[in-house]
Amino acid sequence: MRGMSAELTRPRAVLLDWDNTLVDSFPLIHLSTNHTLRAMGHETWSYEKFCRTIASSMRDFFPKLYGDRWREARDIFVASYAKRDLDKIEPLPGAEELLSALEQAGFYLALVSNKSGHHLRQEVSHLGWDGYFSRVVGATDARADKPAPAVIEFALDGSGIAPGRDVWFVGDNAIDIDCALAAGCVPLIVQGAHAGHDVPALDRALRRFRDCHEIAAYVRQITA
Repeated sequence: MRGMSAELTRPRAVLLDWDNTLVDSFPLIHLSTNHTLRAMGHETWSYEKFCRTIASSMRDFFPKLYGDRWREARDIFVASYAKRDLDKIEPLPGAEELLSALEQAGFYLALVSNKSGHHLRQEVSHLGWDGYFSRVVGATDARADKPAPAVIEFALDGSGIAPGRDVWFVGDNAIDIDCALAAGCVPLIVQGAHAGHDVPALDRALRRFRDCHEIAAYVRQITA
């Protein structure tokens, strides 16, 4: 465990990222990304470049990458990703242990991802995890995607909990930290399946955990 400070208070709500935080779906996303790059006449990306680059939602990132043809690229990507084998969406070690610990603690739980809401909810349902979350928020569900604070406000809407220091945001990369800080929430990082990418930026998190097992143990410690 490391980060800016060891000081954490018990939260009322915990918001979690999805890809590379709770599940390892990066290999499947990488395949669809390269399929789209080839179709659009671009060079494909190595897995390392993909892991360094992908964080923003399609509506934010694709116009920068593909310009005026971004909607065409979006449709190609969506069609390719829709063919994914859901059985290859792998929970990261300790992910369900973490969700169980958070649920038992009685925290309000929501997912906040830049993956399309349709695909996100399919994957959550496939793993049988629907019951853990009060709200599952994907790209375009809110008026803006991560890192905009609007997505956190949308995730908490109806909970009676306002964004603030008693809301943790658990993610794996800089965009999750930016989102948490923009909303005044507490950013926590789980190293996930691809530890080591964007390390300097990750040091802005209040704490960094090696994996879901470690943060689950911490949750049980503070709620004992």
